[in-house]
Amino acid sequence: MKPAIYKVFCMNTPSPTPPSSIRPPLVDLNALARALGQPTRWKMLRELSSGEPRSIAELAAAGGCRYENAVKHLAVLRRAGLVQQGRGRLYQIRPQHLPTPGVAEVDYGHCLLRLDAVK
Repeated sequence: MKPAIYKVFCMNTPSPTPPSSIRPPLVDLNALARALGQPTRWKMLRELSSGEPRSIAELAAAGGCRYENAVKHLAVLRRAGLVQQGRGRLYQIRPQHLPTPGVAEVDYGHCLLRLDAVK
């Protein structure tokens, strides 16, 4: 017996969403949990929560680790979609995840990180 093949077609066009209610895409929950498993990465995210791009050396100092280790930690954060690398090897949290510039909170959809208590 041949298995049935089903095809689904959507005939309705989605209604436009007002810009104020557009939400950033969710970060993969498993990747988020793995990336947040190290206190060093929390400290780096705290440094980046200001919204300003930071160099690897600045993030290594904030995280209390060597430059080489900071590169590895930032690669984990980047692969998880928590940060992005810009020009001049500067890193920053994606702007759509910073609800209020200057406030140490990052909204990744699954969770709201309050980084003001990270030491």
